[in-house]
Amino acid sequence: MLGFISARQAGLDDPLRLRRAESTRSMLSGGSDGVIVLYDLENLSRKPNYTCKALCSVGRSHPDAHKFSVETVQWYPHDTGMFTSSSFDKTLKIWDTNTLQPADVFQFEGTVYSHHMSPVATKHCLIAVGTKSPKVQLCDLKSGSCSHILQGHRQEVLAVSWSPRHEYILATASADSKVKLWDVRRASGCLTTLDQHNGEKSKASSEAVNTAHNGRVNGLCYTSDGLHLLTVGTDDRMRLWNSSTGENTLVNYGKVSNESRKGLKFSVSCGCSPEFAFVPCKSTIAVYTIFSGELITMLRGHYNTVDCCVFQPNFQSEDGVCLSLEQLRIITELYSGSRDCNILAWIPALREPVLDDVSDKSLRRQHINPAYEDAWSSSDDED
Repeated sequence: MLGFISARQAGLDDPLRLRRAESTRSMLSGGSDGVIVLYDLENLSRKPNYTCKALCSVGRSHPDAHKFSVETVQWYPHDTGMFTSSSFDKTLKIWDTNTLQPADVFQFEGTVYSHHMSPVATKHCLIAVGTKSPKVQLCDLKSGSCSHILQGHRQEVLAVSWSPRHEYILATASADSKVKLWDVRRASGCLTTLDQHNGEKSKASSEAVNTAHNGRVNGLCYTSDGLHLLTVGTDDRMRLWNSSTGENTLVNYGKVSNESRKGLKFSVSCGCSPEFAFVPCKSTIAVYTIFSGELITMLRGHYNTVDCCVFQPNFQSEDGVCLSLEQLRIITELYSGSRDCNILAWIPALREPVLDDVSDKSLRRQHINPAYEDAWSSSDDED
């Protein structure tokens, strides 16, 4: 890390590489008790089975701790010296990482289900916030106030996500069964409302037109390139959308069990081929190939309902750099949080290709990606 800092100070390195290196060392977590904990992810013991140490926390005795469940935590995308948290206590808080004191607090009239800062924005510092109100709130870090409101949903907004490709494009999901795409620069705001039937009204009742799901939509996630958007709903369906045209791609994932009555935090891979979606499913995590809809495996390790999972997108090699299997094992991780009070780190149990006595089918599956072919394990499962 000191090498990264020295190179950055000398102007010899890109600030993005420093941010990636720093962000890989620590993780934020928020609990149902309102506590926020910062963990050190570095494995100094070099053992395959280890427990991450808590560096610091905003405990229940902290005067500014959240009073109820913390639903979302996020690092400020450009600097780990600041992070944000939102809670069922109707607040969004901006924290100074060094002092663990709130730099700003936004108060809302209803429960806060989700918030998100754009990972690519350079011209604005807006935080999108989904609350019990049907109005999407946009909070400006520069002014310290809610800059404006996006109106169009009819019920509570359960999930929000900025596009990783266009800094002014925002996706929102609501209990009204709708998913909307917004350009926050436009006066009218809404670009389109996603329609699961792709405009074929003859095949749908008038009530179902322009609905993304036949139930509450409580999960949103863009693919890493921003070209597609995944949504999940309480109709036990996951859908893949073209984020430019708003078209339902009609990929069939089968039944995607979703019993959550609030926001469901699921994740997608980055830098993998094919790309994967990791979706909490009761006490397991279902792993799907995004573009074929195939259920690859179910990750088992938790003892209670899994509420969220996050793929580590910053563990990426620079262009042209080849990684060994062991290096890939270290830098590719999925994290999951559960009501069993555990956070598990999942790594692919990589194995060398077997060249003798294998069928053509086996070879083809290895070429798909042997690292993810029913090979994920939690660090607690390893010997």
